[in-house]
Amino acid sequence: MKGYFITFEGSEGSGKSTQINLIHKYLKKREVPVVFVREPGGVKISEKIRNLLLDVKNEVMCQQSETLLYMAARAQLVCEIIEPALKKGEVVLCDRYLDSTVVYQGYGSGVDIDFIKTIGAFATRSITPDLTFIFDIDAKEGLSRINRAKDRIEQRNISYHNRVRKGYQELARLEPQRVKLLKGNDKKEDIQQQVCAHVSALLGLK
Repeated sequence: MKGYFITFEGSEGSGKSTQINLIHKYLKKREVPVVFVREPGGVKISEKIRNLLLDVKNEVMCQQSETLLYMAARAQLVCEIIEPALKKGEVVLCDRYLDSTVVYQGYGSGVDIDFIKTIGAFATRSITPDLTFIFDIDAKEGLSRINRAKDRIEQRNISYHNRVRKGYQELARLEPQRVKLLKGNDKKEDIQQQVCAHVSALLGLK
């Protein structure tokens, strides 16, 4: 792969979407060829799967179905956008990726993490991020930032969201070279400076 793959992770209301938008604008200004996608979604098939996953009416969805649907959405996104862009030498910014399934379905719901990683390698064609940002925030504080109707995942109890946060913290501990854990409740501008510094270092920007 000629390009660079950067993912943005965090529990609900952590500010990751704000930061990925800011770095996208930063790279566009620097005339860096960049692609911005989100998970689940990003392409037509994956967006349809997203609607299934987040619809609050789908109360009976089991953890096995949920896990595999996330993988299916991811596989299509990798096939249509992520892999081709990286082969062309572009920078790919992705709002959530395989780490989300490890944390939400693994640490959060108890799905076997080794299984998630195994099926994840198949779904992603073993494409892994060069750099991952995790925005860490207290679960209650993060959920309180959501000012719209909560989706099926966001509606889960606080103990679930606390497990998700701890899962992210564990990922950062296990992979310090790839994963950068940033405080999600710092000032937006301060977080942006940290993100820009790490991305610039990766891409060799001055």
